[in-house]
Amino acid sequence: MEYLRFWLSPRSSAARRLSAALSTCALLTVPALARAQSSPVPVAHIDAGDTAWMLVSAALVMLMVPGLALFYGGMVRAKNVLNMLMQSFVALGVVSVVWILWGYSLAFSPGNPFIGGLTWLGLHGVTQAPNPDYAPTIPHLLFMAYQMMFAVITPALISGAIAERMKFSTYVLFIALWVTFVYCPIAHWIWGHGGWLATMGVLDFAGGTVVHISSGISALVVCIMLGRRRIQGEAGAEELRPHNLPMTLIGTGLLWFGWFGFNAGSALSAGGLATAAFVNTHAAGAVAGLTWVIIEWFTYGRPTALGFATGAIAGLAAVTQASGFVTPVGALAIGVAMAFVSFSAIKLKNRFRYDDTLDVVGVHGVGGVLGALATGLFASMAVNAHGADGLLYGGGLALLGRQAFGVAVALAYAVVVTWLIVKALGATIGLRVGSHDEDAGLDLSQHGEEAYSRSEDEASEPVFA
Repeated sequence: MEYLRFWLSPRSSAARRLSAALSTCALLTVPALARAQSSPVPVAHIDAGDTAWMLVSAALVMLMVPGLALFYGGMVRAKNVLNMLMQSFVALGVVSVVWILWGYSLAFSPGNPFIGGLTWLGLHGVTQAPNPDYAPTIPHLLFMAYQMMFAVITPALISGAIAERMKFSTYVLFIALWVTFVYCPIAHWIWGHGGWLATMGVLDFAGGTVVHISSGISALVVCIMLGRRRIQGEAGAEELRPHNLPMTLIGTGLLWFGWFGFNAGSALSAGGLATAAFVNTHAAGAVAGLTWVIIEWFTYGRPTALGFATGAIAGLAAVTQASGFVTPVGALAIGVAMAFVSFSAIKLKNRFRYDDTLDVVGVHGVGGVLGALATGLFASMAVNAHGADGLLYGGGLALLGRQAFGVAVALAYAVVVTWLIVKALGATIGLRVGSHDEDAGLDLSQHGEEAYSRSEDEASEPVFA
């Protein structure tokens, strides 16, 4: 009691110190309370961690473009390698400009269930503030940039099916038209706010339908309309062998590395869902590459470097749609299944005699379809509460049916519109180089450059008539 009276006594120095401290706290608290009352709490706010992760993810997806260039470049003949590399790099330029000027608006701005509007032309209104409809914790401008990298690599995938014979000028116009009239509408249907397939409940976490199905089936249309490559003499088939497999393996590594941004970045934040997608991505790629090698071992008696590279990319393509919805065991199952399915699908080009030069259809097209359907089997709301339960997790056939419908719609739309684009280009500027230019190689005939120096005897031979 004496202790209490000492502290409360006005003559006590301790009481005076306590009174002064309380007064100071009151003076400091009043302005803070006033500021809190005058400033509304924002619905969306920028999170530094999410923003940093998404900046890295956008850069990782961009890195996939040179990765794809090397992956494809090593598989063509030496006289066409620069042209193959250029087809990936020019997509980085052309599609980025299209995306900024009108592509992003068509894909993501408010519009109707089938196409976005013109509100965001030239990125008008796309600012550093977040957009709650898409990514509430990162700048809207960053979300746009991340989606731009997806738009860039998608038509670049198609270049593998038309390698060594398409006019470069035609290719440039084709990818600009294709992104506008094929990619943007499908992206809006599935990822755009109010898109009709998204409203139905079709799931596509990172682009199995938007990227791989659309590019894979379009690649089939273009390569059939373009025709097969010229084979000179009996040794022609041997001449078509990949010219630089180390280049292809380096490209595989860069693609695999970039795929973590492609899939895990599609969580649009740094957290548990991004981690799940990261693990699933690696699991599917690893087991698919390994399974492909085992298939080759039993089929041909030896494993190949190209086989592992092809299998890994096939597994990564197949798990893309499901990466944010399935467990790691589900991802392994997808990877194993994809290795068997893709290995068989690639053989179809010889049976039906279409020249899918670098197996875009058998890897990306088939991978997108398998991944979409596998999502209907293996998806679990325990992984992603915003998804749905697939057939094997008690969800019945509902999700599988929606996924199959989404696949059918995307396939049909991409086939029709791609055919119209290629038909129009063929009737105006032409599709493929002349026979002499094709024999000489597209590096010289289209770009006036060579990747590798020729011997004196070869250099003395005339290249053009």
